[in-house]
Amino acid sequence: MNSGTSLFLQLAFIVLSALGVYSFVTSAKEGEQRRVCSAVCSISPDYAGRNRLVPELELSDLDGRKVKLSDYRGKFVIMNFWTKTCSPCLEEMPSVSELAEILKKYPNIELITVSTDESLADARGTLTSILGQNIPFTTLVDTKQEEVRNKFGTRLFPETWFIDPQGVIRARIDGPRDWTSLAPLVIEFADSASGPLTCDVEFDKRVPKGSQCDDFPTAG
Repeated sequence: MNSGTSLFLQLAFIVLSALGVYSFVTSAKEGEQRRVCSAVCSISPDYAGRNRLVPELELSDLDGRKVKLSDYRGKFVIMNFWTKTCSPCLEEMPSVSELAEILKKYPNIELITVSTDESLADARGTLTSILGQNIPFTTLVDTKQEEVRNKFGTRLFPETWFIDPQGVIRARIDGPRDWTSLAPLVIEFADSASGPLTCDVEFDKRVPKGSQCDDFPTAG
């Protein structure tokens, strides 16, 4: 074998090796991207994105203490809007409570609910009539509905928002869901939204933009 042939074979080996490494790295990145996007694809929210900061919210909790939404910065926040005149809200509330109980094991995730009832006592009475004395989540009350309507644009209930540790609205779900069965996906979503890799999938009216969600079953 002459030197020219030998050099050609060496170069060919280097090129093939480089292509193999590139293919492996690309496949690994694609696999990781799929993992990061799997939860939001499966949850199938009405909205998903990464370009909207959540507005500040300051309301009283059931004990009359003032609470700001920014107090939870650094945590993944699930915020459920409801009112006593909304039958689907009341039907959904036991599963919201179950989700809150499950999330007690995850200090990086906070579930809060926001009521638009007429008073703190009214909101507490509604919750205790459904859940008893054990209310496992913080409830804020917007008695004038100004914060909820003017800042969040929420008029139809229930509505659930997912906010990442930086205060970015990652997803919104309109209408009730069975949160007990969705708990594993919620935890996975919180984990992926809080990690170094981010999912670029966007949803509009429960329709994903792009093809990244094509292979995932959807909940709802």
